Amino acid sequence: MTVTLITGANKGIGFETARQLRELGHDVWIGARDLGRGEQAAAEIGARAVQLDVTDDESVRAALATIEEADGRLDVLVHNAGILLTGAPDGPSALRSFDTNAVGVVRVTEAALPLLRRSETPNVVVVSSSAGSFWAVNEPSRPESQLSGIAMYSASKAAATMLTVHYAKAHPDIRFNALEPGFTSTDMTSAMGGGRPVQDSARTVVRLATLGADGPTGTFSDEDGELRW
Repeated sequence: MTVTLITGANKGIGFETARQLRELGHDVWIGARDLGRGEQAAAEIGARAVQLDVTDDESVRAALATIEEADGRLDVLVHNAGILLTGAPDGPSALRSFDTNAVGVVRVTEAALPLLRRSETPNVVVVSSSAGSFWAVNEPSRPESQLSGIAMYSASKAAATMLTVHYAKAHPDIRFNALEPGFTSTDMTSAMGGGRPVQDSARTVVRLATLGADGPTGTFSDEDGELRW
């Protein structure tokens, strides 16, 4: 059975990704800052929960140690945890955004690498955003070009995508791919209004999380294919 860890998975796209992967037979770990909420979400779909705060080094180390003790390996890692802070940027908001959306990718990946190397088909998926694409935010036909007040989110997601590329180059034996899931109705985007159902967006994550050994690596894509950066 494929052992999968999804960060920030007690709700939203992360939870729906966990549900869909469980239906495909994955043994899913739901990573959640609040273990109680994680356990409640896991119970709904027959998954397991682990306390995991991507901004806390000790929490990350403990979470991966728990998975190592239970399963001895990790086949799929989905970096889903993220925050969107709106308004005028300042130092604290920049630090918080990058710590969660970009540095969190580094913390969890580095802690997970030993377990991923024990997998026959290791796979890492980074839920990024086309709001971090230089092309998209400068292309008038794209909705990203009309966004305002999310500078720190865009910049931190650009960093997350770039980290994905460099991890793919550094570890050619592990697939690393980033994605734009689509504008989705979640708690994070509630202030913006609208958005499509999480079921639709999670399918893009699931597609990358179930790539075979001959799948691509170092890419940035959405449901329609690779995206320009």
